[in-house]
Amino acid sequence: MRLDLSSDVVALTAAIVDIESVSGDEQALADAVEEALRALPHLTVVREGHSIVARTDLGRPERVILAGHLDTVPLNGNLPSHAEGDRLYGCGTSDMKSGVAVQLRLAAELAAPSRDVTYVFYDCEEVEAERNGLKRLAETRPELLEGDFAVLMEPTGALIEGGCQGTMRIEVTATGARAHSARAWMGSNAIHSAGDILDVLRSYEPSKPVVDGLEYHEGLNAVFIRGGVAGNVIPDECVVTINYRFAPDKSEAEAEAYLRSLFPGHAVTVIDSAPAARPGLDHPAAAAFVAATGAQVRAKLGWTDVARFAVLGVPAVNYGPGEPTLAHTKDEYVETPLITDCERRMLAWLS
Repeated sequence: MRLDLSSDVVALTAAIVDIESVSGDEQALADAVEEALRALPHLTVVREGHSIVARTDLGRPERVILAGHLDTVPLNGNLPSHAEGDRLYGCGTSDMKSGVAVQLRLAAELAAPSRDVTYVFYDCEEVEAERNGLKRLAETRPELLEGDFAVLMEPTGALIEGGCQGTMRIEVTATGARAHSARAWMGSNAIHSAGDILDVLRSYEPSKPVVDGLEYHEGLNAVFIRGGVAGNVIPDECVVTINYRFAPDKSEAEAEAYLRSLFPGHAVTVIDSAPAARPGLDHPAAAAFVAATGAQVRAKLGWTDVARFAVLGVPAVNYGPGEPTLAHTKDEYVETPLITDCERRMLAWLS
């Protein structure tokens, strides 16, 4: 299917939504995006797998990156797209094909933008990190992601969400000694000992640090617990899995050190971790983006791929027309006036 980049952004969104692109099956959409971009003579286009990078090279003093993922979660009887009033329904409308449509319209309209622009369209964001197309580009072609500032077109309801929180999962282990449950005093119940771990979590007071003028809200929560051997055995081990969402004033090493300090009497194992990202709103390109869009700014309470830009030294924000609370739902939709408004604001920024 060919994409008509001269069509209005709402019609383009519907066309993109109707090209099924569940994670791992992005080829048809990636082919359509590549074909449309290669028809634009002001862009240099590179394809890596099912990720496409298109760049202007005008010698501008600043380069900005606009990035969006092509994939969606599995369908739930929500294709093809359909409109009801000012809402466009369908899988990926909010997360994040409306943002991708804005990117494509900007790429077509801005032959001579005020800043050099790199447009990144990548695959496999909705699945495990090892398959993530942006991660692959960062590791194998980092020169394609060089820039002064990045905007990830994730759904934010057309608000600017600065940076993102880091996330770390740990396992905290309480130990004991096995015994027959009829003679429990001869052992030590590890599940009972895990009460100390849960007490720490119950008494936790979330930190709310302010980073670059934005207030983040940290979180520390048990997400799994396992223990027990048999119905007549005192357990000798109980493991509590804890998820820590930390603000971008901490590195991963600092977050780990903090967690270990909370559970000094127990073994702590880090099983998963991803860094936070500062919003970098003090950078001139970021300040110009905020001023030009006029959008409200808030902290991103969650993890997104802006963290991958932070690792590369590129400050980044999340900004897109979709509504994040509708992502991955059967009745996912996007407010069409927000798509148009997002396109208008970004054209003003880059014109």
